[in-house]
Order: sequence, then C-alpha cells, then structure tokens
Amino acid sequence: MFNLEFMQHAFTAGTFIAIISGIMGVFVIARKMSFLTHTLSEIGFSGAAFGVFIGWAPLNGMLLFTLISSVMVGQLGVKSSRRESVISAVSSLFMGLGILFLSISNQTSNSATSILFGSIIGISEQEVNQIMLLSAIILIGVLVLYRQLKFDSFDSVGAQANGINNMRISIVFLLLVSITVSVAAQIIGSLLIFVLLTLPAASARYFVHGVGKMMLLAIIFALFGTWTGLYLGYVTNWPVSFFIATAEVIIFMGSLIWHQIRY
Repeated sequence: MFNLEFMQHAFTAGTFIAIISGIMGVFVIARKMSFLTHTLSEIGFSGAAFGVFIGWAPLNGMLLFTLISSVMVGQLGVKSSRRESVISAVSSLFMGLGILFLSISNQTSNSATSILFGSIIGISEQEVNQIMLLSAIILIGVLVLYRQLKFDSFDSVGAQANGINNMRISIVFLLLVSITVSVAAQIIGSLLIFVLLTLPAASARYFVHGVGKMMLLAIIFALFGTWTGLYLGYVTNWPVSFFIATAEVIIFMGSLIWHQIRY
C-alpha cells in the first residue's frame, strides 16, 4: 500500500489534516461553533465549484470563498444573538453560487463527487506541499494567539473585561477555521469536514480536562479515524469519508457511554 505514491500523499496529507482538525476542534467546541463548521463546509463546496469553473485548483477556490465568508460572518455576526441568522444568510448565498458554477461548467459529475466526498487518488505532491504549508500557518496562528484565544473561547466575558478584543479574535479564529476546512476537505470532502472538526474534540472532553490534554486526545482520535479511513478505503475501494465518519462516530458514542458509566 505504501509503495503507491498516491497513498503516500494521502497519508501525509491526512496526518497534517488530523493534527490541525484536532487542535482547531477544541476551540470550535468551546466557542459552540459546530454549526459554523458545517456551514463553512457548504461554502467550501461552492468555492471548489467556482475553482473548477474558472480552471483553478479546487483548494484555491475553497480558500477564497471560505476566507471571504469568514470575514463576513465575523463582521456581521460577532453577537451570538444574530450569529446563526448571519451564518444562514451567508451559507444560502454561497450554496446558490456553488450550484450555479457547477451547472454552467463543462466538468463532469466526477468533479462534484470529489469535491463533496474527497478523493485519496486526486492529491498530487504539489497539493500535499500546499496542505503542509497551510497547516503550518494554522499552527503558527494558534501558537501566537493561544492565550487570548483560550481565554476568549472558555471565558469570553472575562476576556472582554480584561481588554481582549472579541471581534478581532473572532475574525482571526474564523479565518483559521476556514483554512482548516479548505485543507481537510481534500481528504474527507466538503460534505463531511465538520466530522473531523467536531467529533474528535467533542469525544476528548469526556475523557480529559484541560485544553492541552483535550488537544492531544482530539489529535489522537482524529489520526485514528483518518488513518483507519484511508486504509479501509484502499482495501475496499469504498469512500474514505464514510470510514472516517463511522470511526469518529463510534469513538464519540464510546465516549458518551464512558461518561455515563463513570458519572
């Protein structure tokens, strides 16, 4: 299996994707933004469709659309009372655009399938390098803003009282999430990217306490799901996203059972 170049690329990209998904997922769960990750996955689909339409790589189109939408949501929906309405409006706009771009492009339905569900055979060495670069940007961003992001995510009232600019942190965080969504969609697809950004972190919080421990365990869960999905996808020729989603759901259900038994 590892003698095949495309599987080497898939596992390398999948490893970086799992790491950044586990780290970002902890903050996504803490900030109660699971719905937003689902929305960004839909917007990512629109961006990829736009990229296909104009001849770009789907990843570049995803980055463009998710970054623009993140700034829009951050500017318009910083107040939680109106955040969901803003997210729904932005999502509707970009989903409509995605359907439009696919309908008027000359690409086959295989392009749409790869965008929605990911593909392990479509990742080139250049795309792997791009994923690694973007992953490094995300990790550096989290490292630089770690204390402020942690404070604002787990105690937003206290962070505001201590002079932390909630809007600035929110916009930067959304930008980091948008990059994560665009990167991770290369393996699991835009339709199910929220699985990696929510379930590993949601499972980890039932086993450990403390942000650092949650991140580590979330990364382990994300790696397990990603590596298992890639292996089973190779063996069975079934969609990788199905196996990754199934593995993460099993882990999450196990964490719920563990929590019920323990408490």
